[in-house]
Amino acid sequence: MKNFIIILLVAMLFASCNSTKRNLRLLSEGEYEQAIELAVKKLQKDKSAGKNDARIVLLEDAFAKAIDEDTRSISFLKKQNTPQATRKIFYTYQNMEYYQSMIRPLLPLHSASLNRYAKFKMVDYSNDIILAKNNYLNALYNEADIYMNRQTIDDYRTAYNIYCDIDELQSNYKNVTQLKDDARFYGTDFVHVQLYNRSGQLIPLRLERDLLDFNTYGLDDFWTQYHSVKERDIDYNFGVEFDIREISVAPERMSEVEERRSKRIKDGWEYVYDRRGNVKKDSLGNDIKIDKYITVNARITFTTQTKATIIGGDVVYKDLVKNRLLNRYPMASEFIFENEFARFRGDERALTPEDRKFLKRDYIPFPTSEQMVFDAGEDLKLRLKDILKNNGFR
Repeated sequence: MKNFIIILLVAMLFASCNSTKRNLRLLSEGEYEQAIELAVKKLQKDKSAGKNDARIVLLEDAFAKAIDEDTRSISFLKKQNTPQATRKIFYTYQNMEYYQSMIRPLLPLHSASLNRYAKFKMVDYSNDIILAKNNYLNALYNEADIYMNRQTIDDYRTAYNIYCDIDELQSNYKNVTQLKDDARFYGTDFVHVQLYNRSGQLIPLRLERDLLDFNTYGLDDFWTQYHSVKERDIDYNFGVEFDIREISVAPERMSEVEERRSKRIKDGWEYVYDRRGNVKKDSLGNDIKIDKYITVNARITFTTQTKATIIGGDVVYKDLVKNRLLNRYPMASEFIFENEFARFRGDERALTPEDRKFLKRDYIPFPTSEQMVFDAGEDLKLRLKDILKNNGFR
């Protein structure tokens, strides 16, 4: 009788929709969780529909096999008694409870082919989950402690990530909040930043402040902090020196270029005369007129104002612990002030549309050398940011 029911169910499965066939495939491949989820999803729509009878039988089978597999897995893991095993035990119990939580709202489920209600052995796993969670938390805590005791940058960072896992499982577990702060502190690369001006020229104070203000660089590096002023109780791992070797400001220049413009334009009209000096008439007796053209001329003078500055040097990376040079990256920035305007003499009608754009412009006072250096420094700051972003310390 049992074999007959199984053969009947298989026939029903293959005769039904694709989702049911997929459910059967998942079950045969040992993908019990996916089989349960798919069956539950379909049964939630209408568990009493005749076409869902096969799914009910399938769900009963998938649930029993999933629980049996997880129970045997837990039994084996408990014998291992390793941190990895405690993790798997905790999440396996959670999976077992997850299966039950999906099925409970659907109960009872009656199967016509089995002529009975489907059987799902529901178990209270709450105590098992609590115990498994505590074991897992304790294992994580001990693992993080091992990394903290190794006292290396990488190990502190690993410990920090483990403390974050503990926090997600249970906030305020033991003294994890303080330990996480400690791991973050000891796992951070503290970088002392200095600016050296070896150019022989003065750097505007506001530019120096800007170059050393790392809050405006947007580097967003969780494990690296830059300090332009050393703080007590901090051992700095690395140093960055902005070594400015050149600051040059070119003199103010004004150059002029004169160009001629000539254009033939319409300038009114005039009568057409015959040989006798009389105005010609058209077929309707009207006076004949023609357009009158003249050539107009003008001279336009373009004046260009220019002033340029260059800042150049190096970004030097140092290992302060081993007292050695790590790398040197060249940097340079140029800023050019330029303004062009025009004046003309002659007939304005000879000018081009482009000429008129320059006529609307005027002379602009040259920026001071200090302002020029500051403007070049703004571009220099972007170049420094690229160097720091693309060249890590580790």
